Amino acid sequence: MKAHHLNCGTMLPPASPRMVAHCLLLETGRDLVLVDTGFAVGEDTLDAGFTRLVRPTLDPAEPALHQIRGLGLDPADVRHIVLTHLDPDHAGGLRDFPHARVHLHAAELAAATRPASANERRRYRPAQWAHGPDWAAYDDAGEDLFGLRARPLDGLEGIALVPLAGHTRGHSAVAVQTADGWLLHAGDAYYFHGELATPPRCPLVLRAAQRTVAVDHAGRLANLARLRELPPGRIEVFSAHDAQELARYQRP
Repeated sequence: MKAHHLNCGTMLPPASPRMVAHCLLLETGRDLVLVDTGFAVGEDTLDAGFTRLVRPTLDPAEPALHQIRGLGLDPADVRHIVLTHLDPDHAGGLRDFPHARVHLHAAELAAATRPASANERRRYRPAQWAHGPDWAAYDDAGEDLFGLRARPLDGLEGIALVPLAGHTRGHSAVAVQTADGWLLHAGDAYYFHGELATPPRCPLVLRAAQRTVAVDHAGRLANLARLRELPPGRIEVFSAHDAQELARYQRP
């Protein structure tokens, strides 16, 4: 399986490092798979609060649809999308691939479609899935992967959901077995690469942001500690928003 690392949504929050929407495009040999989508073409579903706090640039060259074409591939071949969660900077592009099957944790789908708190009512943008995606929702059952629980996905060999709740109710990482080894797209389990270090470090503004938006901050920190324990050299971990991590994969 070949993996392309894409930035599908630059964001410039005040007093914060530049942030990206790190998505994966996977060539399986049969079809294409997206891990997260970033923002949509002509994104118009974001509310004023999100736009003010996150300041997305909405660069028209960045949506996954255009980048797939730029790679000489056909967006119609994106038959599966695997989501870490349904926040608007991760799921905005769903509508650009209306025929794709969308894989995610069942708790995340419930949080977005049946919100149980002010946090959940505020964060999701139902217009992003108003086209009626073909959802494939999964529970916590899974197999061991370097000490994490990994749920294989139907019809997608070598790709698994790894439940890491905290940022949202059903937040998950996505494990991918490529020809070069295992990747773990950790979504919003953390924002800054230094959070995986010992001792961890993170800019104050990002620490505050993560605490503010998490539905379970203590749970998020516990799952982050589990990521720090992964065996070095066996699986590569990266998050959704760290520009330095993305640059590591995009170097010629």
